[in-house]
Amino acid sequence: MSPLPAQFIDRWGSSRGRPSYEDAVCWHLLLGSNAGVRAVVSGAQQRLARFGGMHMTPARWLHATILLAGPAAAITGDDMGQMLALATAALARTPAPTVTLGRVLYSPEGIALGISPTSALSPVLAAAQAATRDVIGTSGSSEDVSSAWMPHVTVCYSTGEQPAAPVIAELGKAIPACEVSIDRLSLVVQNGPEQLWDWWVAGTAPLGTDGDAGGAAR
Repeated sequence: MSPLPAQFIDRWGSSRGRPSYEDAVCWHLLLGSNAGVRAVVSGAQQRLARFGGMHMTPARWLHATILLAGPAAAITGDDMGQMLALATAALARTPAPTVTLGRVLYSPEGIALGISPTSALSPVLAAAQAATRDVIGTSGSSEDVSSAWMPHVTVCYSTGEQPAAPVIAELGKAIPACEVSIDRLSLVVQNGPEQLWDWWVAGTAPLGTDGDAGGAAR
């Protein structure tokens, strides 16, 4: 999400060659229940509200996308159950890492908070990729295949065109840091267009357990 953009665009007005999250199955870190994450994102959203043209991520679904597994039509409930079992086994001996949110990332399509260190989440990404590949035959897709993997929590998506400079001046390049412990990876089905937030959680793969199943696909 760098360098800084000169202009915001409509995220859903142009595919830009990126993977589609409409009617998709994704591996996410769901962070909406974390009070610290909710607070820092809410503060940023309040500062951005005056600009308009921004679709704010609902507090309930604050998340970091780890991997787009594939289209929902191609992944069955049994597939998701197997994927969750494999990911749970892979992450059973991975200690829950503590990561920091605070650096503000800008792209033409929206604004996010970077997660650091990225390396702390590498085992989570590897587990998601392996479980997806072993069950459906592909390793899934990241947000932008043309750049390095950069986990982040999206504050808002741009829904129109406007100069980026005033927005960047308002929010800056960093906000007060928030630490969060990552203790589970979730498999989520996203029904319909991205901006509807019609999600359901198929199950979770906990980190740092003895391998007990964290949930089953419904």
